Amino acid sequence: MKQATHEISVKTRGRGLVNINDEIVSWVLSQGMTTGLLTVFIRHTSASLVIQENADPDVLSDLSAFLDRMVPDGDPQYRHSAEGDDDMPAHIRSALTQTQISVPLVNGRLALGTWQDVYLFEHRTAPHRRQVVLHLSGE
Repeated sequence: MKQATHEISVKTRGRGLVNINDEIVSWVLSQGMTTGLLTVFIRHTSASLVIQENADPDVLSDLSAFLDRMVPDGDPQYRHSAEGDDDMPAHIRSALTQTQISVPLVNGRLALGTWQDVYLFEHRTAPHRRQVVLHLSGE
């Protein structure tokens, strides 16, 4: 069994979803493995990862709008606000989504569905640079 790791840096424009699928797929293909498991991990507590629809951008907009309603900025009940009104909501949004996802590698390709891509979900309102670690194990 072989293993490989790689880190990608993702520049966000503030709150919202950033499609990182192409960069992940390109790196996976360069490893020459045909069967295995890819783990994608984000090294932050105020951003997350999701596998979501890649065809209709309304899905991404609706998902963001839902979280805006569910976890509003500036709620006076939050004690943690060291970095602003969006600070604690970003942590809650990250806790409700995922910081790590796994995708099988089958016949040299990620086993994502036709309409699925991997997205970084930025939960802060300001732009950030986020680090995502990839770990591929297989043959």
